[in-house]
Amino acid sequence: MIRNIKAFLTTSTTTSITKSTTTFLLVFLLVGCSQTNDGSQLSSGSVDSPQKNSDPFEKMNRKLYKLNAGLDKTFLKPVARAYKKVTPEIIDSSITNFFLNLEDVTNAFNNLLQFKLGDSLVDTERFIFNSTFGLAGIFDIATEMGLEKHDEDFGQTLAHWGVNSGPYIMLPLLGPSTLRDATAKFSIDRLTDPTSYSDQGPYLFVVENLDKRADVLTTEEAFEDLSEDKYSAIKDAWLQRRKYLINDGKVDEKSDTDLIDELESLDNE
Repeated sequence: MIRNIKAFLTTSTTTSITKSTTTFLLVFLLVGCSQTNDGSQLSSGSVDSPQKNSDPFEKMNRKLYKLNAGLDKTFLKPVARAYKKVTPEIIDSSITNFFLNLEDVTNAFNNLLQFKLGDSLVDTERFIFNSTFGLAGIFDIATEMGLEKHDEDFGQTLAHWGVNSGPYIMLPLLGPSTLRDATAKFSIDRLTDPTSYSDQGPYLFVVENLDKRADVLTTEEAFEDLSEDKYSAIKDAWLQRRKYLINDGKVDEKSDTDLIDELESLDNE
């Protein structure tokens, strides 16, 4: 099991974002009721080091982790299974595409703030084409046209300009984060989310995250036996993945292997 995960991690840290890496992230978020392109240069302030990230709130974080895990097991996962069972695949894919299309608004905004003008233009084109010819985004024609999907948020923008991540925190229902990223999530990211301006915003939030939870049902079993200390494993994996996103897929070789080395030690125990 651990060997499969190590192979997955090796792949996910050397390739562009895909649906499988999104699944990987969602699993490690415990679906916290809750993919990048190859950049040319890295900003000196864009690198976060998971190993150096402090966890002064670990005691509280562990309690929140158990709460999230309990809620997922007793409520969210059964509901997601029922949703998956009654929802035709074409409808499920359309719902996923609809919300991914809305994310391109945030992607375009943050790529612009990071001066990645080409990527911002691609995000804008994706949103326009998918919202019109793709019928409000239910069909992802932009990807078929060769327009690459990005994953940006204001937390990444702050990191790009040198803002430190701050302590690691576990958010109720929303899963792993840092002080910087949580602040960004509930401020600027909220303002760039089109669903926040809809009267149906709360319902859209529920549908989006239920859809995400259902999408990882068939793959999460590979991660169930990751470690006896799942809290630490999830924290390290999430921080490593976050660093990957901030650096647009360019992570130094040493840090690429840190998490894999840790998994190897678990595999030898």
